[in-house]
Amino acid sequence: MSNRGSAEDSSTHSPPIRPVDTAGPQANRVSAIAADRSASLPRRWTLHGLNSGAIFAATCRGVAILPRFVSYAIGDVGTWIAWRVMRETSEALVDNLRVVFPGETAGQLRQRALATLRSYARNVIDFLCAVNMPGPRAKELFVLRPADYGRFCEIRARGRGIIFVSGHYGNWEAGSVCMRHVFDLPLTILALPDDREEANSIRREIRDRLGTDTIEVRKSFDTALQIRRRLADNGIVAMLMDRHIGRDRIAVSLFGRRAWFMRTPALMGYLTGAPLVPCFIERRNHGGFDVLLGDPIDVDHEAPRDEAIQQAAQAFARQLEDRIRRHPDQWFHFYPYWKAQAGD
Repeated sequence: MSNRGSAEDSSTHSPPIRPVDTAGPQANRVSAIAADRSASLPRRWTLHGLNSGAIFAATCRGVAILPRFVSYAIGDVGTWIAWRVMRETSEALVDNLRVVFPGETAGQLRQRALATLRSYARNVIDFLCAVNMPGPRAKELFVLRPADYGRFCEIRARGRGIIFVSGHYGNWEAGSVCMRHVFDLPLTILALPDDREEANSIRREIRDRLGTDTIEVRKSFDTALQIRRRLADNGIVAMLMDRHIGRDRIAVSLFGRRAWFMRTPALMGYLTGAPLVPCFIERRNHGGFDVLLGDPIDVDHEAPRDEAIQQAAQAFARQLEDRIRRHPDQWFHFYPYWKAQAGD
């Protein structure tokens, strides 16, 4: 990787951890918020052939034994077939991208849809290859700008924890590999369990191998308190923010349209003082990754709570929108994203 600084340097000189009271009225309020989130199940937007447990399991086995270029070739053929056969998925991608490129023809947007499917397949292959690599080789896959590494160390030195926020963009799963082998720091992921248990089990096994802690949404009523405990220990918690979960949502503007983002990351920032740090892991040629840290977002404690949370969510939406414009083929929503924003 391009930055040779080590995560050990930043952790060795971290300030003393400041304890956070988890037993007072504020903790009760957080528990109530978690219960409210659990009471409303998310729509099953993500049930499609691309996240089939059988396909994911077969991909894991194939990538483990085949040369990468062979896996790419199989992925290209498979996604071409999906592009032709899975009409609803292809049409959803076209509809999603039409907002980004309103002047393009249907044919041009269909080609972008194919490019997105192929990018997704290669991202999965690259992630699985990185998981199977020895630590020193995996570390070399990630390119982190020295300025971004310095910013990360400065933020962590505050001692309030870090909330990494991203979207369904780029190779977010590779963040676990990056934190293990580049930063050498523990990571907690807030995740919605996969609809297919086989795929969910494989992902949990991979995260366990990497030493990544997973908090699964809807598994318990103290999700918010678990997040607060990690942040109180100056931990790092990662969340995908661009899909809402039931009533856990906040309205933002994305490409000039209303979209519902998950409210919890900004709420946790408001309650704990931990900054939201946008993080985007973008695929490079030949299996490498650019690790890009966006502008940190401090949730404003001087503003009313709901207003502060909305402002923070919108700040992240602007940064995500900028990355999507640069690399639209790395934006992965395989369902009608804009139609999903219309329902209650």
